[in-house]
Amino acid sequence: MRDKQFKNLDEQIEIFKFKGLVINDEKYAKDILLRENYFFLSGYRHLFMQSDNQKFYIKGTTFEELYSLFIFDRQFRNIIFKNLLIVENNAKSIFSYQLSKKYGYKENDYLKPANFDMSPEKSRQVNDLIKKMKRQVRVNGSQHSATMHYLSNYGYIPLWVLVKVLSFGIISEFYSILKAEDKASISKIYNISVDDLTNYLSILANYRNVCAHEDILYENKTQRSINDTVYHILLGIEKKDGEYVKGKNDLFALIIILRQILRDEDVKNLILELERLINNLSINLHTIGIEKVLDRMGFPLNWKEIANIEKRSYSNEE
Repeated sequence: MRDKQFKNLDEQIEIFKFKGLVINDEKYAKDILLRENYFFLSGYRHLFMQSDNQKFYIKGTTFEELYSLFIFDRQFRNIIFKNLLIVENNAKSIFSYQLSKKYGYKENDYLKPANFDMSPEKSRQVNDLIKKMKRQVRVNGSQHSATMHYLSNYGYIPLWVLVKVLSFGIISEFYSILKAEDKASISKIYNISVDDLTNYLSILANYRNVCAHEDILYENKTQRSINDTVYHILLGIEKKDGEYVKGKNDLFALIIILRQILRDEDVKNLILELERLINNLSINLHTIGIEKVLDRMGFPLNWKEIANIEKRSYSNEE
């Protein structure tokens, strides 16, 4: 296998041209490549290629189109990330309130192993997660202003303060090891089944990482799939071999999760922002239609109607 050698900006432009990409303004293209990185920008080429197994662009594809999809994904990622932070903050608040009310506000009380699911298959995970959380107490106790304040003035860190320094991944795992009755009390607040909420939190934590690391988002698919919902049914999403082809482990599945977890006004703002963003991308595309982008995202053409469907959970188990 040959080494991948450094290519200067002129050479990068020539590679694009050789593959059929139209460069209308080389100075502009070089500036973008210097700032954004050839490798990252090329990651958005797939929708513009003549076929999946060819390395040449559809005739007439411009550098500006490729860059438009790149910018679209960045802005899309920012919108999703903003809403994931709302979900994360809400979850931390709800979890800490419910558990502090029941188990107390000192870490020696709320982090007792007996407070969690200590079944044989969960005991190791419980002990490992408690260690992680206690490590956060030690590490952040003297570094984060909120935890430092409580340690200095009270000698302990209550759960409603500790959650501030816990990752969404830890919060997701935290829910998965709670006792059945505690999971149920929390899932009831969301009006989502325990199994679905467990799955949703894991998926949301994964997408938070994708957004935080600025990975390509619009075509991202998760290993986990969500259960069928009322939104799949009422939006008339196509089925193949008895399975919905969209809204299962793609970006529209994430929108379905956010529809069920966020408050109605937050959902309306989310849909309006996405609509403006998608319309803007549509204007900037010429060799492919916006439908091709939506299909890669897993969005049905009537995706906006999800905001008008009454919030309720649905699964095959109901």
